[in-house]
Amino acid sequence: MTIADQIVKDLETALGGVTTRFKQDLAQIRGNRPSPDMVADIRLSLYDQQLSIRELGSLSVLPPRTIAISVWDPGAVGAVMKAIDDAHLGLSTSSDGTTVRATLSPLGDERREEMSKLVKKTAEAARIQIRARREEAIKRLKDSEGRKEITEDDSYRGKEKIQKATDKANADVETMMAGKLAELGE
Repeated sequence: MTIADQIVKDLETALGGVTTRFKQDLAQIRGNRPSPDMVADIRLSLYDQQLSIRELGSLSVLPPRTIAISVWDPGAVGAVMKAIDDAHLGLSTSSDGTTVRATLSPLGDERREEMSKLVKKTAEAARIQIRARREEAIKRLKDSEGRKEITEDDSYRGKEKIQKATDKANADVETMMAGKLAELGE
């Protein structure tokens, strides 16, 4: 493996980290669709133990905007409802026996606009990180060429590969952003 190939490989790894981080950031932005992950890790105190909702029952989504939690212990239903209400996630809770239903209210137009702006701002931050990683890789390539560690041809091919990796990462960010914006528009 040449130095140019190593630089490209390092860049691809760094860009993968940027897109993964962007995906995680998007997951934290509330959309119009409920996800079991919204409530799964909420902690509550039950029987002198700290437990998560995930440990107390099974979670599923009932379209269009409801998360159903089938609690295994009927005595835990009240505690689960209180924990969800105390988390202030914009969910309204109701119960019928051992099932807790957490319903997500639809986003208002103003809130949807705020969320859309946040998604676009987060995407732009990811694009800036991608550009910075590309510039670092090109600088390393030029330095290697200047020290005569690689040939001019290797440098040229390396720059092409760097651009391809950058374009792919930018396309991934665009795809994820478009998906999140579509979700907000529902």
